[in-house]
Amino acid sequence: MTFPSRRLRADLLLLLAALLWGSAFVPQKHATDHLGPFLFNGLRFLLGAAILLPWVRPRQWPSKNFFRWAAITGILLVGAAACQQAGLKYTTAGKAGFLTGLYVVLVPVVLFAVWRQKMAWRSWAGALVAAVGVFLLSMDDQFRFGLGEAGLGDALVLVGAVLWAFHVVIVGRAVTQVEVLLFSVGQYLVAGSLNLILGLALEADTLPGLAYCWRDIVYIGIFSVAAGYTLQAVGQKHAPAADAAIILSLEAVFAALFGYLLLKESLGAWQLVGCALILAAVAIVQQYGTRDPAT
Repeated sequence: MTFPSRRLRADLLLLLAALLWGSAFVPQKHATDHLGPFLFNGLRFLLGAAILLPWVRPRQWPSKNFFRWAAITGILLVGAAACQQAGLKYTTAGKAGFLTGLYVVLVPVVLFAVWRQKMAWRSWAGALVAAVGVFLLSMDDQFRFGLGEAGLGDALVLVGAVLWAFHVVIVGRAVTQVEVLLFSVGQYLVAGSLNLILGLALEADTLPGLAYCWRDIVYIGIFSVAAGYTLQAVGQKHAPAADAAIILSLEAVFAALFGYLLLKESLGAWQLVGCALILAAVAIVQQYGTRDPAT
């Protein structure tokens, strides 16, 4: 029997993470009507940590690297998730997915600008093709970055995309130094605790809305946080950050699909072309990506 290479298994895990994240935009959109973004994110990340905690069996006391990486990625999750959740209050679920997907082209930029890491041509090609796909997916929506509510929502989600790009890059570095499950629980605890503190201080008046969106929190805590972000961390142990971002950009495709099926949001010919381009970008990574030396 021929088993898939480590790289292929990693890519499949990243694909599953993208599916889970894309499906989360619909319940996230619903939750914005009832609960503040900090409270929502605090509860979902703490739930994700609680689900994974019984499975953590550290061989020794966590190292300094663990606390450093957990703090950095946890803080990035606070900022990115808050921008995305707040933006969803003013923009559509599908459009938020599209804007978030722009981190695919930001990851190689961050790697080059901050860490001076040279990127192979196929990483740049895949990122650009995926970015064009994301643009086409959003063509039926009017992008307005200004003082209006729709513009504010778009701008917040776009700022979140920048923070997601940094998160993808840093997770790729963290999982080479820290055990994955322990790292995942650590970043969830940091993100959940900070969000909850901010939520209780700034959004306590929205707490009664928990009665209307607790199911959304349970779904996202289990599938998007405990499963999705952990799959991302496991997958990035064997997939370069730039390539992982291209595969994770399929989140935008899944967000559009779920928005179309469940919220009746538009999905026309240009959106389908955009989906095809993102799939092509993933194919570029698969065809020309770094091969697993063990295969």
